[in-house]
Amino acid sequence: MKRILVTGGSGFLGSHLCDQLLAEGNEVLCVDNYFTGRRENIAHLLQHPRFEAMRHDVTFPLFVEVDQIYNLACPASPVHYQFDPVQTTKTSVIGAINMLGLAKRIKARILQASTSEVYGDPEVHPQAEDYWGRVNPIGIRSCYDEGKRCAETLFFDYHRQHRLDIKVMRIFNTYGPRMHPNDGRVVSNFIVQALSGDDITIYGDGSQTRSFCYVDDLISGMVALMKSRDDFTGPVNIGNPGEFTMLELAEKVLKQVGGTSKITFRPLPQDDPKQRQPDISLAKSELGWEPRVALEDGLQETIAYFRSLLNA
Repeated sequence: MKRILVTGGSGFLGSHLCDQLLAEGNEVLCVDNYFTGRRENIAHLLQHPRFEAMRHDVTFPLFVEVDQIYNLACPASPVHYQFDPVQTTKTSVIGAINMLGLAKRIKARILQASTSEVYGDPEVHPQAEDYWGRVNPIGIRSCYDEGKRCAETLFFDYHRQHRLDIKVMRIFNTYGPRMHPNDGRVVSNFIVQALSGDDITIYGDGSQTRSFCYVDDLISGMVALMKSRDDFTGPVNIGNPGEFTMLELAEKVLKQVGGTSKITFRPLPQDDPKQRQPDISLAKSELGWEPRVALEDGLQETIAYFRSLLNA
C-alpha cells in the first residue's frame, strides 16, 4: 500500500484515477481547488477509509508526506483554460514547481499529466514523442500549450539537476463519464447538444481530425507509466490512435442518441489543430499498453452518463 497524492483529483481524469488507485489498495490524498473539478465526482469516495480530500490550489506550496504524486491539476478544456489564461499558466508552471519541490523534499516519484497540445498544430502526422511541435507562443491557446511545455521542461531539468524520479505522459483527447457538461470539448458538446435536441455545432468544415481515448484506457496507461521501470521517464503518448473527423464523430453521436438534431457549421477558432493522432509505439513497447475500448462502445457509456445527468 502506498500513500498517493493526486492533484486535480476531483476532475474528470483525476476522479477516475482516485477510483483506480483505491481499488489497488492504496491510500489517496485528493487535492483540488474545485475550479473545474467537482465534488460530485468524488462524492462516492468521501466515506472511504483510505481516501482524503483537501481543498488546495497548487500555485501555493503544499506540505504533505506521500510516496507518489500524480500532478493532474490544470483546467484542460479551451472554455475553462481561456477563462483566466494567466491563472492557467500559473497552474501549469508554478504548480509544477511546487509539486516538483515537494517530490524532491520527500523523495517521491512524480508523474506529470502533460498533453498532446504540446505538439500544437502539427506538421508531422501521426505525432511521435520526438516531434518538438508547432505552437503559437502568443495565441489564445498559448496559456495551456506553453504552460504544459514549460512544465515538461521543469520536470526534465529537475530530473537532470536533482535526479528526481519523474514520469511524463502526453494525454490525447479523452472522453467518458464525469466529463463536465459545459467544458466545450467536442465529445461533450456533441452529446449534450444531441440530448437537448439542439443542432450539433461543428467548427470548420468538419474535416479536421481527432483521436478519442476512453477514460478507462487512459487511466490504465497512466498507472502503467507510474509503475514502469526506473530509467524510463517518458515523455510517452497515451491515447487512442483511431482517427476520426469531426463530421464522423457527430454522425456517430447522432446515430446513438437519435432525435432531430441537425449538423451546423461555424468558423474554426484560432490555432485549432487540423490533425491530431498519437503514435503509441513507445507506450506499446515500454508499458505493454494499448487502448481496448472502441469509440462506439465508449460513446455508449458516455451518452448514458450525460442522459442521467441531464435527465434527458
